[in-house]
Amino acid sequence: MPAYNAARHIASVIDRMPESVWPNVNNFWIINDGSTDETGNVIDELSHANAAIKPQHFDRNKGYGEAVRQGLELCKVDRCDAALCLHADGQYPPESLPQLAAKVFNDGYDIVQGSRIASKTALSGGMPLYKFVANRSLTFFENIVFGLKMTDYHSGYLIYSRKALESIPFDTLSAGFDFDLEVIACARARSLKIGEVPIQTRYADEISHLNPIRYGLRVVGVMINYFLGRYK
Repeated sequence: MPAYNAARHIASVIDRMPESVWPNVNNFWIINDGSTDETGNVIDELSHANAAIKPQHFDRNKGYGEAVRQGLELCKVDRCDAALCLHADGQYPPESLPQLAAKVFNDGYDIVQGSRIASKTALSGGMPLYKFVANRSLTFFENIVFGLKMTDYHSGYLIYSRKALESIPFDTLSAGFDFDLEVIACARARSLKIGEVPIQTRYADEISHLNPIRYGLRVVGVMINYFLGRYK
């Protein structure tokens, strides 16, 4: 769980995780990405209440991609069978974790992304119209470039098989929000099996730290780099 200034939401996200999941959790790494609010204290308190929760604190903000990379590297070390990235702000439903895991363990997928578009709840769940339009436009071109039939490349709610953890060179990927798309590009370049699961959309009072214009340009850059074979 990458966490930046998310003190108001982390505890409720963890509370919403299905009870059936916890017996199978080796470690729940929460990466505090140099937060300036009470995020660090909240994480420490949660770890005292639940031994599976392991805090990692950055002394400064290093970026979303760096926080996710740190978590995935820790998962590789603890020899888990799969690793899931769950955001701290509550935008992505922890209740859907079993469905994402089933695609890996039962259906043999290596990368599975939660799709807000496939659930047809994007707009009703509060996704701003400009984000919806941008998502659909980028996804159209991403499917052409990657040769897939995904409905949403940008949720960031991803589960990784052990094969994916060992195959993808996380240390070479972006420290920014385009990290997740670079993961998909690397997985596709390595012929890993990629899929998605519909998830409910929820936009509430969380604060987005993503600059949409900068992010859009980075997405285009990832597609160009994939086309040029730089993820092989």
